[in-house]
Amino acid sequence: MFRLLFADEKGVVYDHPRLLAAARTGGDLVRPEGRPVPLPVGGSLCVLPGRLPVGFDPDTGERVILEEERVGRRRFVPVAVGATLPPGYTRTLLPAAARPPLGGPLAPILPQWAYTAAALGPDGPVAWALHTDRRRHWDPERHSTPDLPGLVEERLARADNPVYRQLARCALQWSCFTAQNTFYGRDEGAIPSSASCNARCVGCLSETAEGMPPSSHDRIPRAPTAEEMAEVGAVHLASASGRTMVSFGQGCEGEPLLRGKEIARAIRLIRERTGRGSLNVNTNGSLPDVLAALADAGLDAVRISINTASEDLYAAYYRPARYGLADVERSMRVARERGLYLAINLLVFPGVTDREEEVARLASLVRRVGADQVQARSLAMDPDVYWAIARERGGRGPALGVPALLRALRTARPGLVIGNFARGLSERGRAA
Repeated sequence: MFRLLFADEKGVVYDHPRLLAAARTGGDLVRPEGRPVPLPVGGSLCVLPGRLPVGFDPDTGERVILEEERVGRRRFVPVAVGATLPPGYTRTLLPAAARPPLGGPLAPILPQWAYTAAALGPDGPVAWALHTDRRRHWDPERHSTPDLPGLVEERLARADNPVYRQLARCALQWSCFTAQNTFYGRDEGAIPSSASCNARCVGCLSETAEGMPPSSHDRIPRAPTAEEMAEVGAVHLASASGRTMVSFGQGCEGEPLLRGKEIARAIRLIRERTGRGSLNVNTNGSLPDVLAALADAGLDAVRISINTASEDLYAAYYRPARYGLADVERSMRVARERGLYLAINLLVFPGVTDREEEVARLASLVRRVGADQVQARSLAMDPDVYWAIARERGGRGPALGVPALLRALRTARPGLVIGNFARGLSERGRAA
């Protein structure tokens, strides 16, 4: 029995003495199914401003919107509570919440986080999510350590490079683990490579869309030169420990394929200095011919992001300029033809991505392009905003659940890796 959580106006979280937790999938408020996970290290409870908590009466089974609550002698309007999760987890349900009655304060658009259904279990807070990548090298306890500022300062003192300066902001100000790895000298390091983009994603993390909350990150102010990117990449690949790789482009910057010539030159410069590790690009897959040129230069892996296998929903979310979902699929095919390790970065939203027809389309795509991996990542944005986009778009049918979605993808492509993080060279087993 999982009890409803709610918060007061100061953000203090309480559990309801009687009501049970509700959850959301798509636009429906439901009794949560499936076993939740204990709120993991690096996760946290969060409030959903302007939204009322929703629970279920255990005696009648009726849904209850909590419009007023009393704690001690104090009465207040409660606020809905959800959770955010650390890397390695994929949510399966959204927080249940209701808008205030007409005439009340307007609910603000929520910042760009992946809000997850949460409750109080017998042993503490829980969240409805899957632990989709159990490899420990991305654990929060290994990042944001006390020695990190010193490592950043030491690197900046040795190299006057705008890429390192951007990564310093990413590592210290925004706690990006990939940026931090560049200063720790281990695993996957980052190379910010583009200040511009050919998509206008509604949920962009680095450029504020009209009517949306401020972006959570800033892009690199000036696109770096091939030499500047190569310096960072070569140093990391030559000396980093663990699953050694560098990635051009992150989800919080512009589109790296727009800088194909410079990145191709950077790849060649890196390979003149070291043959260690893997060279990866994180991209929207909009320019297949550019991706082919990067493969010719020495790229060995690519991660291509999508939110759907349906053209109408893809266009409504990504708002692409002069390309479409067909170009993205062509990039996936190019990757396999050129021998690249192909990961699909699937932005998952419960009640949309797991609808019956959408699951079938995604499974067909994974099979057609011969993907090696699907990285299941929770789509980070206000659930109401995405639902308004997706409600009448994409594949239709009942929501099968996120676990069923992932099972269908594995069935479609035997040997497919499901996870959240890129794979190093030693971890890449080709799908059957």
